[in-house]
Amino acid sequence: MTDPTPPHPAPTLPWDRWRPVSRERGTDIVIVLILIMLNTAILPLVVADPEIAHYWPHRTGGLITGAVLAAVLLVRRSHPLLAMSILIVGGIGADYAGMFAWGSATPGLAVAVYSTSRYQELSRALLSPVLGVALYLVAIGLTPMESLTIPVWIDFAFYMSILVAVWWLGRLVRMRVDDMRELKARAERLERARDAHTRAVLAEERSRIARELHDVVAHHISVMTVQATAGQRVMERSPSRARQALIDIEETGRLALSEMRRIVGVLRTPTDEADRSPRPGVDGLRDLVKQVREMGMEVELGIEGELPDLAPGLDLTLYRVVQESLTNVLKHAGEQAAATVSLVFERRTVTVTVTDDGAGPAPDERTADEPGHGLVGMRERVALYGGELRAGPRPGGGFEVRARVPVEAGSGR
Repeated sequence: MTDPTPPHPAPTLPWDRWRPVSRERGTDIVIVLILIMLNTAILPLVVADPEIAHYWPHRTGGLITGAVLAAVLLVRRSHPLLAMSILIVGGIGADYAGMFAWGSATPGLAVAVYSTSRYQELSRALLSPVLGVALYLVAIGLTPMESLTIPVWIDFAFYMSILVAVWWLGRLVRMRVDDMRELKARAERLERARDAHTRAVLAEERSRIARELHDVVAHHISVMTVQATAGQRVMERSPSRARQALIDIEETGRLALSEMRRIVGVLRTPTDEADRSPRPGVDGLRDLVKQVREMGMEVELGIEGELPDLAPGLDLTLYRVVQESLTNVLKHAGEQAAATVSLVFERRTVTVTVTDDGAGPAPDERTADEPGHGLVGMRERVALYGGELRAGPRPGGGFEVRARVPVEAGSGR
């Protein structure tokens, strides 16, 4: 059965959490620095020609504008379309104002188009080449023809080839990453399925071995019963035979106990720890309710009738029914729900009822995430002692779990 205390997540080291972010940020900073240096190196070459130098007279302004436009790429992952638009509009504006910034704006535009194709859905990614062509035509219209060193159609063809190439490269990278992510998820699903199959086969084999050992133990107990009956009959007229019967009973009992230990060893999973602390029971329900209250959920506990002398197994079963029911309330109804736990001890039966006022899912949905636990496990425990368990939504809302177990079936008296 599961414990109501939520499991503590595995600790995450700070550098493990920030490593991907810092790597991406570092890459963007390197790109920005490269573009700034590129614009700084190209600008003297452009203005060195006296025939075209008068079109970009503001050299310092070009350096500053190029650095600012390059810095826009720091948001290329989160807002690629915005970065691309700023680069084109900024490049056109700087060019119109007499500041050459295309040394960083042009390669920066290619990076922005790649980012749009890489990080946006196809419907939004298709906007980047359309927007790029439109803004390019505007830039050509505002640029003096005498400043162009090559024909317009050659410049446009070169521009479009770069635009389409980087856009398609971004889509290829995106599809590759999506494929790798899908392959990784599929591998994880296959690994989980394989582990589940292995656990199922192991559980089936353990169950088979346990049944065989159970038959052996039952045989030993039957022999002990026969020997005890025979010893009782010959006790007065043949004490030596009665003594021998007691010796045989002792040896057979030791064998049965040894086989019983083997059964427990087979049924115990490798992750089980040797817990020698006292098993919880009805007396521990108040501590359990207190623990759940400390987690923020309102719980009321009521016990009616005189507590009989319960066998340890039945005592533990009643505790587990309440524990698992409160766990389900926490998981499915939430901490804001209120729960009521009621134990009614009658002459021959004990009834355990756990209700909540939360709008939880259907019973099958409550146990679908933990096969073999939850309501299924509770039913098995209660049925072991001849009882029955019913669980389902309440007519007025919420959920109810009710178990009714004969006291004689587990009485230790």
